[in-house]
Amino acid sequence: MTIWVDADACPKPVIKILFKAAERTGINLILVANRTLATPKCANIRSIQVATGFDVADTKIISDMMPGDLVVTSDIPLAADVIKKGAQVLSPRGGIFNTENIGARLNMRDFMDTMRSSGLYSKGPLPFTNAHRKTFADQLDGWLARYKSRSIQRCSNPN
Repeated sequence: MTIWVDADACPKPVIKILFKAAERTGINLILVANRTLATPKCANIRSIQVATGFDVADTKIISDMMPGDLVVTSDIPLAADVIKKGAQVLSPRGGIFNTENIGARLNMRDFMDTMRSSGLYSKGPLPFTNAHRKTFADQLDGWLARYKSRSIQRCSNPN
């Protein structure tokens, strides 16, 4: 079982929460980005740098993730692909994407994209807040608790 992170746009507080959770539980954590990312020296935490380009990180996550994994992303099309492959999706703000809500989320994303491209709406997402961080941490803890019964070993320093 692995937690995958679409790390290019993931807020730093969320990445810190994920590092602590991976160190505490021993669950595998993989950050995927088109830039180099520093990670703690822990055998179960790593980053993968992919080439710069449209959806390159998304393609890497989709090709390597497995059913039952958790993917952290705010990218709605990526979330839809992850759900189709049988994994779970959590947004950095703590929202859960699933089969019941992904269709509506895709429709809203497309609608807002149309509005922005026509010049009718130009605002981006609201700033990331402490409430978002807490909601994310609570949802992550819930996900980890559901999978705690599987054999997860604590972080072992590779040195």
